[in-house]
Amino acid sequence: MNKLYIGNVSAEASEEDFETIFEQWKIPHSGPFLVKTGYAFVDCPDEKAAMKAIDVLSGKVELHGKLLEVEHSVPKRQRSCKLQIRNIPPHMQWEVLDSMLAQYGAVESCEQVNTDTDTAVVNVRYAAKDQARLAMEKLNGSMMENYALKVSYIPDETAASEGPSASGRRGFNTRGPPRSSSPGLGARPKVQSDIPLRMLVPTQFVGAIIGKEGATIRNITKQTHSKIDIHRKENAGAAEKPITIHSTPEGCSNACRTIMEIMQKEALDTKFTEEIPLKVLAHNNFVGRLIGKEGRNLKKIEQDTGTKITISPLQDLTLYNPERTITVKGSIEACSRAEEEVMKKIRESYESDMAAMNLQSNLIPGLNLNALGLFPSGAPGMGPSMSNVPPPGAHGGCSSFGGHPESETVHLFIPALAVGAIIGKQGQHIKQLSHFAGASIKIAPAEGMDAKQRMVIIVGPPEAQFKAQCRIFGKLKEENFFGPKEEVKLEAHIKVPSFAAGRVIGKGGKTVNELQNLTCAEVVVPRDQTPDENDQVIVKISGHFFACQLAQRKIQEILAQVRRQQQTKPPAGAPAPLPRRK
Repeated sequence: MNKLYIGNVSAEASEEDFETIFEQWKIPHSGPFLVKTGYAFVDCPDEKAAMKAIDVLSGKVELHGKLLEVEHSVPKRQRSCKLQIRNIPPHMQWEVLDSMLAQYGAVESCEQVNTDTDTAVVNVRYAAKDQARLAMEKLNGSMMENYALKVSYIPDETAASEGPSASGRRGFNTRGPPRSSSPGLGARPKVQSDIPLRMLVPTQFVGAIIGKEGATIRNITKQTHSKIDIHRKENAGAAEKPITIHSTPEGCSNACRTIMEIMQKEALDTKFTEEIPLKVLAHNNFVGRLIGKEGRNLKKIEQDTGTKITISPLQDLTLYNPERTITVKGSIEACSRAEEEVMKKIRESYESDMAAMNLQSNLIPGLNLNALGLFPSGAPGMGPSMSNVPPPGAHGGCSSFGGHPESETVHLFIPALAVGAIIGKQGQHIKQLSHFAGASIKIAPAEGMDAKQRMVIIVGPPEAQFKAQCRIFGKLKEENFFGPKEEVKLEAHIKVPSFAAGRVIGKGGKTVNELQNLTCAEVVVPRDQTPDENDQVIVKISGHFFACQLAQRKIQEILAQVRRQQQTKPPAGAPAPLPRRK
């Protein structure tokens, strides 16, 4: 959609006047001009033509003594979260622009638009409509280095239908195309790694890292082709502050080494005598694989780099901070080598998890994987935002008829030896897990002295099931109940009404076979089961996490369909139901 709104139009202006102006500036248009009192509309054939009209006419061309204002024409229903900001000073640093935009809310993406103008243009997407509206009100017409910013909505036709995508994960500071150190300069080297390097530095060194008027941090950013966020306002009064570095692995390592050198110099200048170790933050999901079976991976890194590495205990994790601190002691050179090896392992773990997620997530309709806190966050704040919730329809066919997700009960079977790890010291881990997932999690008593497995009873809606089960699978991997190259595979049981079991199996086993092919999980409805007191039978699902999850979701969809059909079928002799109000 490339419809333009032309404002500040003189009462004398005619369609012919606009025809002449567009012809003079060689701007194509694909329809007639609709001229109203004080404003006009016109369609352009493509985005390029619309952008050219905005760039060359808006605020620059006069008609009957009035300077025209030209911007995208956006119906109110499409004015959601997307803005275009034009006339940005060409040499403005990204850091300045980012911090300016962040004043009005969470920026999900900020992409540079290629135009023929001397000034820069960016498309910005905020997390919420009211944030975009506030930014629009505050920034439009505001002055920056003698340039008046121009802000307009851009049509967000996909706003309602867009789901989360694997490549645009919330919390990963999506930036659109690679960016140079300032919006007006050419493209910066391609950022190869999705996972940022997160460091903790003593608060007293933050000033030296930033430098006078930000000169030092700008220099590091430029030299290492990285984007560096120093989260100064986080954890007010804390002795340490997190720093997030987005770049290629090499860029991250170079920036890290430079920051360590600055801290070392500042320590000498201020006669600070304590050792300054390198502290790297890593999401708990990856730490088990970094440590390796019996600590082998970590020991090898220590031996190869001549460093001493310790990792903060699991007990330090909280709902809002799923990161562990990896403390590396040694010379700057040794610490730098260790950082490369540690981050290499973490990136490998992340990539293997993302590959598994990408494979399956597109088959779980709308489930907002990014809001679940299962993957690390590169955004300020030391972990995922817990306010994110799945979009409407995230639960596929498993929501109840009132629109609220219906609670489900899943029995997950874990190795009996793993019970202690799941419960944690004085029940801390299971309490935390239950709180994080929003589910009730209980471990059933052992069925005899020699039981090899124990049943974990999880009760909660689909999102809670996903979070709880994912953490349990992850915990078993971390605690080395499965080998380093072995996929964690568990069995889950869900109960279905006996009359619906046939629907799960399908004619001649067709549905269950399709289900197994689609999900890569083994799905079995044991024959000759005696229904329990609630007239329910068990469906057994076994496989790795995503396979198991997907099979559960698909079965719940079948059950929701059956329930819907049951609801619409009035009992014999019953009066017809009244139509439901929308």
